[in-house]
Amino acid sequence: MRRRMEMLVLAGVMMAGLSACGGGTESAQTEAAGSAQTEASEAAGAGEAESAEAAESGDGDNVLTVAMECAYAPYNWTQGDDSNGAVQIKDSQDYAYGYDVMMAKKIADALGMELEIVKSDWDSLVPAVQSGVVDCVIAGQSITSERQQSVDFTEPYYYASVVAVTTEGSDYAGAQGVADLAGATCTSQLNTIWYDNCLPQIEDANILAAQESAPAMLMALESGMCDLVVTDMPTAMAACVAYPDMVLLDFTGTDDDFEVSEEDINIGISLQKGNTELKDKINGVLETMTTDDYTAMMEEAISVQPLSE
Repeated sequence: MRRRMEMLVLAGVMMAGLSACGGGTESAQTEAAGSAQTEASEAAGAGEAESAEAAESGDGDNVLTVAMECAYAPYNWTQGDDSNGAVQIKDSQDYAYGYDVMMAKKIADALGMELEIVKSDWDSLVPAVQSGVVDCVIAGQSITSERQQSVDFTEPYYYASVVAVTTEGSDYAGAQGVADLAGATCTSQLNTIWYDNCLPQIEDANILAAQESAPAMLMALESGMCDLVVTDMPTAMAACVAYPDMVLLDFTGTDDDFEVSEEDINIGISLQKGNTELKDKINGVLETMTTDDYTAMMEEAISVQPLSE
Protein backbone atom coordinates (compact mmCIF):
# COMPACT_ATOMS: atom_id res chain seq x y z
CA MET A 1 0.00 0.00 0.00
CA ARG A 2 2.87 2.35 0.82
CA ARG A 3 4.53 1.62 -2.56
CA ARG A 4 1.23 2.36 -4.29
CA MET A 5 0.94 5.77 -2.67
CA GLU A 6 4.55 6.60 -3.45
CA MET A 7 4.01 5.85 -7.14
CA LEU A 8 0.80 7.91 -7.26
CA VAL A 9 2.60 10.84 -5.68
CA LEU A 10 5.51 10.40 -8.12
CA ALA A 11 3.12 10.44 -11.05
CA GLY A 12 1.52 13.66 -9.77
CA VAL A 13 4.90 15.32 -9.34
CA MET A 14 6.03 14.32 -12.83
CA MET A 15 2.84 15.67 -14.41
CA ALA A 16 3.08 18.94 -12.50
CA GLY A 17 6.74 19.25 -13.43
CA LEU A 18 6.01 18.71 -17.12
CA SER A 19 3.29 21.36 -17.09
CA ALA A 20 5.45 23.91 -15.30
CA CYS A 21 8.56 23.20 -17.35
CA GLY A 22 9.09 25.63 -20.29
CA GLY A 23 10.96 23.19 -22.54
CA GLY A 24 9.61 20.35 -24.71
CA THR A 25 6.62 20.06 -26.98
CA GLU A 26 3.04 19.52 -25.89
CA SER A 27 2.96 16.00 -27.41
CA ALA A 28 6.12 15.03 -25.54
CA GLN A 29 4.65 16.27 -22.30
CA THR A 30 1.43 14.33 -22.91
CA GLU A 31 3.34 11.13 -23.74
CA ALA A 32 5.48 11.42 -20.59
CA ALA A 33 2.46 12.08 -18.40
CA GLY A 34 0.65 9.06 -19.84
CA SER A 35 3.67 6.88 -19.16
CA ALA A 36 3.80 8.05 -15.55
CA GLN A 37 0.10 7.34 -15.05
CA THR A 38 0.48 3.84 -16.51
CA GLU A 39 3.40 3.10 -14.19
CA ALA A 40 1.42 4.35 -11.18
CA SER A 41 -1.55 2.16 -12.13
CA GLU A 42 0.68 -0.89 -12.41
CA ALA A 43 2.13 -0.11 -8.98
CA ALA A 44 -1.35 0.29 -7.52
CA GLY A 45 -2.38 -3.08 -8.92
CA ALA A 46 0.73 -4.68 -7.46
CA GLY A 47 -0.04 -3.10 -4.09
CA GLU A 48 -3.58 -4.46 -4.10
CA ALA A 49 -2.26 -7.91 -5.03
CA GLU A 50 0.24 -7.74 -2.15
CA SER A 51 -2.55 -6.79 0.28
CA ALA A 52 -4.72 -9.67 -0.92
CA GLU A 53 -1.80 -12.08 -0.62
CA ALA A 54 -1.13 -10.91 2.96
CA ALA A 55 -4.76 -11.41 3.93
CA GLU A 56 -4.73 -14.88 2.36
CA SER A 57 -1.58 -15.86 4.22
CA GLY A 58 -3.23 -15.18 7.60
CA ASP A 59 -1.70 -11.78 8.37
CA GLY A 60 -5.23 -10.49 9.00
CA ASP A 61 -6.86 -10.27 12.41
CA ASN A 62 -8.03 -13.82 12.98
CA VAL A 63 -6.22 -14.35 16.28
CA LEU A 64 -7.97 -14.02 19.63
CA THR A 65 -5.34 -12.61 22.00
CA VAL A 66 -6.28 -13.27 25.63
CA ALA A 67 -4.46 -12.00 28.71
CA MET A 68 -4.41 -13.73 32.10
CA GLU A 69 -2.06 -14.10 35.07
CA CYS A 70 -1.24 -17.76 34.41
CA ALA A 71 -0.80 -17.96 38.20
CA TYR A 72 -4.34 -18.07 39.60
CA ALA A 73 -5.44 -21.69 39.92
CA PRO A 74 -7.98 -23.01 39.21
CA TYR A 75 -8.82 -20.15 36.83
CA ASN A 76 -5.40 -20.20 35.16
CA TRP A 77 -1.90 -21.44 35.82
CA THR A 78 1.49 -22.12 34.21
CA GLN A 79 2.79 -25.61 33.45
CA GLY A 80 5.74 -27.05 31.57
CA ASP A 81 3.93 -28.99 28.85
CA ASP A 82 0.74 -29.15 26.81
CA SER A 83 -0.93 -31.87 28.87
CA ASN A 84 -4.74 -31.75 29.15
CA GLY A 85 -4.86 -29.35 26.21
CA ALA A 86 -2.76 -26.53 27.63
CA VAL A 87 -1.88 -23.63 25.31
CA GLN A 88 1.64 -22.29 24.89
CA ILE A 89 2.12 -18.83 26.36
CA LYS A 90 3.25 -16.16 23.91
CA ASP A 91 7.04 -15.60 23.93
CA SER A 92 7.54 -18.44 26.42
CA GLN A 93 8.40 -22.13 26.52
CA ASP A 94 5.71 -22.64 29.17
CA TYR A 95 2.02 -23.43 28.75
CA ALA A 96 -1.15 -22.08 30.34
CA TYR A 97 -4.15 -24.08 31.46
CA GLY A 98 -7.12 -23.87 33.81
CA TYR A 99 -10.75 -22.81 33.63
CA ASP A 100 -9.94 -19.55 31.81
CA VAL A 101 -7.89 -21.34 29.15
CA MET A 102 -10.64 -23.91 28.68
CA MET A 103 -13.13 -21.07 28.20
CA ALA A 104 -10.79 -19.16 25.86
CA LYS A 105 -10.35 -22.28 23.70
CA LYS A 106 -14.09 -22.83 23.52
CA ILE A 107 -14.69 -19.22 22.45
CA ALA A 108 -11.86 -19.16 19.90
CA ASP A 109 -13.03 -22.46 18.37
CA ALA A 110 -16.62 -21.24 18.13
CA LEU A 111 -15.48 -18.03 16.40
CA GLY A 112 -13.10 -19.85 14.05
CA MET A 113 -10.09 -17.99 15.45
CA GLU A 114 -6.61 -18.97 16.57
CA LEU A 115 -5.93 -18.53 20.29
CA GLU A 116 -2.96 -16.64 21.73
CA ILE A 117 -2.39 -16.52 25.50
CA VAL A 118 -0.49 -13.56 26.96
CA LYS A 119 0.84 -13.78 30.51
CA SER A 120 0.35 -10.58 32.50
CA ASP A 121 0.48 -9.40 36.12
CA TRP A 122 -2.92 -8.82 37.74
CA ASP A 123 -2.52 -5.04 37.83
CA SER A 124 -1.52 -4.98 34.15
CA LEU A 125 -4.60 -6.79 32.84
CA VAL A 126 -6.93 -3.79 32.56
CA PRO A 127 -4.28 -1.52 30.96
CA ALA A 128 -3.48 -4.28 28.45
CA VAL A 129 -7.06 -4.48 27.20
CA GLN A 130 -7.51 -0.69 27.36
CA SER A 131 -4.51 -0.12 25.10
CA GLY A 132 -5.53 -2.82 22.62
CA VAL A 133 -2.41 -4.90 23.27
CA VAL A 134 -4.81 -7.83 23.83
CA ASP A 135 -8.34 -8.46 22.59
CA CYS A 136 -9.74 -9.42 25.96
CA VAL A 137 -8.95 -10.55 29.49
CA ILE A 138 -10.20 -13.89 30.78
CA ALA A 139 -8.78 -14.00 34.28
CA GLY A 140 -11.42 -14.43 36.95
CA GLN A 141 -12.28 -10.71 37.08
CA SER A 142 -15.37 -9.62 38.99
CA ILE A 143 -17.66 -7.34 36.98
CA THR A 144 -17.42 -4.34 39.30
CA SER A 145 -18.73 -0.84 38.57
CA GLU A 146 -15.21 0.50 39.11
CA ARG A 147 -13.74 -1.76 36.42
CA GLN A 148 -16.63 -0.95 34.10
CA GLN A 149 -15.46 2.64 34.04
CA SER A 150 -12.31 1.45 32.27
CA VAL A 151 -13.40 -1.58 30.23
CA ASP A 152 -16.51 -3.31 28.93
CA PHE A 153 -17.59 -6.74 30.14
CA THR A 154 -19.37 -9.68 28.58
CA GLU A 155 -22.11 -11.55 30.39
CA PRO A 156 -20.75 -13.61 33.33
CA TYR A 157 -18.83 -16.75 32.44
CA TYR A 158 -18.81 -17.91 36.07
CA TYR A 159 -20.54 -17.10 39.36
CA ALA A 160 -18.23 -17.26 42.38
CA SER A 161 -19.42 -16.95 45.98
CA VAL A 162 -17.06 -15.45 48.59
CA VAL A 163 -15.63 -17.70 51.31
CA ALA A 164 -12.83 -17.77 53.87
CA VAL A 165 -9.98 -20.25 54.20
CA THR A 166 -8.10 -21.09 57.39
CA THR A 167 -5.97 -24.03 58.57
CA GLU A 168 -6.76 -27.10 60.64
CA GLY A 169 -6.39 -26.47 64.35
CA SER A 170 -6.70 -22.69 64.07
CA ASP A 171 -9.02 -20.73 66.37
CA TYR A 172 -11.25 -20.08 63.38
CA ALA A 173 -11.58 -23.58 61.89
CA GLY A 174 -15.05 -24.01 63.40
CA ALA A 175 -16.41 -20.58 62.43
CA GLN A 176 -20.10 -20.57 61.49
CA GLY A 177 -20.29 -16.98 60.29
CA VAL A 178 -18.37 -13.75 59.78
CA ALA A 179 -18.88 -12.80 63.44
CA ASP A 180 -16.84 -15.83 64.47
CA LEU A 181 -13.83 -14.44 62.58
CA ALA A 182 -13.52 -11.42 64.89
CA GLY A 183 -9.96 -10.43 65.76
CA ALA A 184 -8.37 -12.58 63.06
CA THR A 185 -5.15 -11.63 61.34
CA CYS A 186 -6.06 -11.85 57.68
CA THR A 187 -5.18 -10.87 54.13
CA SER A 188 -6.25 -11.41 50.54
CA GLN A 189 -5.20 -10.55 46.99
CA LEU A 190 -4.44 -7.00 45.89
CA ASN A 191 -7.17 -5.05 44.09
CA THR A 192 -9.94 -7.57 44.71
CA ILE A 193 -13.34 -7.26 46.36
CA TRP A 194 -12.13 -9.84 48.86
CA TYR A 195 -9.53 -7.45 50.20
CA ASP A 196 -11.31 -4.13 49.68
CA ASN A 197 -14.89 -5.10 50.61
CA CYS A 198 -14.88 -8.32 52.62
CA LEU A 199 -11.96 -8.14 55.06
CA PRO A 200 -13.24 -4.86 56.59
CA GLN A 201 -16.47 -6.71 57.49
CA ILE A 202 -14.54 -8.80 60.04
CA GLU A 203 -14.78 -7.12 63.44
CA ASP A 204 -11.45 -6.01 64.96
CA ALA A 205 -9.58 -7.70 62.13
CA ASN A 206 -5.82 -7.25 61.85
CA ILE A 207 -5.69 -6.73 58.09
CA LEU A 208 -2.22 -7.28 56.65
CA ALA A 209 -0.95 -5.79 53.40
CA ALA A 210 -2.60 -7.20 50.29
CA GLN A 211 -0.79 -10.00 48.46
CA GLU A 212 0.18 -9.57 44.81
CA SER A 213 -1.26 -12.89 43.63
CA ALA A 214 -3.48 -15.76 44.71
CA PRO A 215 -0.50 -18.12 45.26
CA ALA A 216 1.15 -15.46 47.43
CA MET A 217 -2.08 -15.10 49.43
CA LEU A 218 -2.28 -18.85 50.04
CA MET A 219 1.40 -19.04 50.95
CA ALA A 220 0.84 -16.31 53.56
CA LEU A 221 -1.78 -18.57 55.15
CA GLU A 222 0.24 -21.78 54.82
CA SER A 223 3.34 -20.17 56.34
CA GLY A 224 1.41 -18.95 59.40
CA MET A 225 1.70 -15.27 58.51
CA CYS A 226 -2.05 -14.92 58.96
CA ASP A 227 -5.01 -16.79 60.47
CA LEU A 228 -7.19 -16.77 57.39
CA VAL A 229 -7.70 -15.40 53.89
CA VAL A 230 -10.86 -14.40 52.05
CA THR A 231 -11.26 -15.46 48.43
CA ASP A 232 -13.84 -16.96 46.04
CA MET A 233 -15.14 -20.51 46.07
CA PRO A 234 -13.11 -21.94 43.15
CA THR A 235 -9.83 -20.54 44.53
CA ALA A 236 -10.67 -21.93 47.98
CA MET A 237 -11.58 -25.35 46.58
CA ALA A 238 -8.34 -25.46 44.63
CA ALA A 239 -6.40 -24.37 47.73
CA CYS A 240 -7.83 -27.22 49.76
CA VAL A 241 -6.67 -29.68 47.09
CA ALA A 242 -3.19 -28.19 46.94
CA TYR A 243 -2.88 -27.79 50.73
CA PRO A 244 -4.69 -30.62 52.58
CA ASP A 245 -4.35 -28.80 55.93
CA MET A 246 -6.51 -25.90 54.74
CA VAL A 247 -10.16 -25.60 55.76
CA LEU A 248 -12.86 -23.92 53.67
CA LEU A 249 -15.35 -21.73 55.57
CA ASP A 250 -18.52 -21.25 53.55
CA PHE A 251 -21.21 -19.06 55.11
CA THR A 252 -23.38 -18.93 51.99
CA GLY A 253 -27.08 -19.05 52.78
CA THR A 254 -26.66 -18.08 56.43
CA ASP A 255 -27.64 -14.83 58.12
CA ASP A 256 -23.98 -14.09 58.82
CA ASP A 257 -22.39 -14.31 55.38
CA PHE A 258 -20.09 -11.73 53.78
CA GLU A 259 -22.18 -8.93 52.33
CA VAL A 260 -21.49 -8.76 48.62
CA SER A 261 -23.41 -7.60 45.58
CA GLU A 262 -24.04 -9.54 42.40
CA GLU A 263 -21.31 -7.56 40.67
CA ASP A 264 -18.86 -8.86 43.27
CA ILE A 265 -19.49 -12.51 42.45
CA ASN A 266 -20.23 -12.29 38.71
CA ILE A 267 -17.03 -13.14 36.81
CA GLY A 268 -16.77 -11.67 33.31
CA ILE A 269 -14.53 -11.25 30.27
CA SER A 270 -13.25 -7.69 29.87
CA LEU A 271 -12.78 -5.95 26.52
CA GLN A 272 -11.74 -2.54 25.26
CA LYS A 273 -14.45 0.10 25.65
CA GLY A 274 -16.70 0.18 22.58
CA ASN A 275 -15.61 -3.17 21.11
CA THR A 276 -19.22 -4.27 20.71
CA GLU A 277 -18.48 -6.58 17.79
CA LEU A 278 -16.25 -8.92 19.80
CA LYS A 279 -18.42 -8.52 22.90
CA ASP A 280 -21.52 -9.67 20.99
CA LYS A 281 -19.65 -12.61 19.48
CA ILE A 282 -18.39 -13.81 22.85
CA ASN A 283 -21.80 -13.35 24.44
CA GLY A 284 -23.21 -15.46 21.63
CA VAL A 285 -20.91 -18.31 22.67
CA LEU A 286 -21.72 -17.90 26.39
CA GLU A 287 -25.45 -18.04 25.61
CA THR A 288 -25.02 -21.65 24.49
CA MET A 289 -23.70 -22.64 27.95
CA THR A 290 -25.47 -23.28 31.26
CA THR A 291 -24.47 -22.92 34.91
CA ASP A 292 -24.03 -26.70 34.97
CA ASP A 293 -21.55 -26.40 32.08
CA TYR A 294 -19.56 -23.82 34.03
CA THR A 295 -19.56 -26.01 37.14
CA ALA A 296 -18.40 -29.08 35.21
CA MET A 297 -15.56 -27.12 33.59
CA MET A 298 -14.45 -25.71 36.94
CA GLU A 299 -14.48 -29.14 38.57
CA GLU A 300 -12.35 -30.47 35.72
CA ALA A 301 -9.89 -27.58 36.12
CA ILE A 302 -9.59 -28.22 39.86
CA SER A 303 -9.01 -31.92 39.27
CA VAL A 304 -6.00 -31.35 37.02
CA GLN A 305 -4.47 -28.26 38.65
CA PRO A 306 -0.81 -28.40 39.74
CA LEU A 307 -0.35 -29.01 43.45
CA SER A 308 1.67 -25.80 43.72
CA GLU A 309 2.33 -22.72 41.60
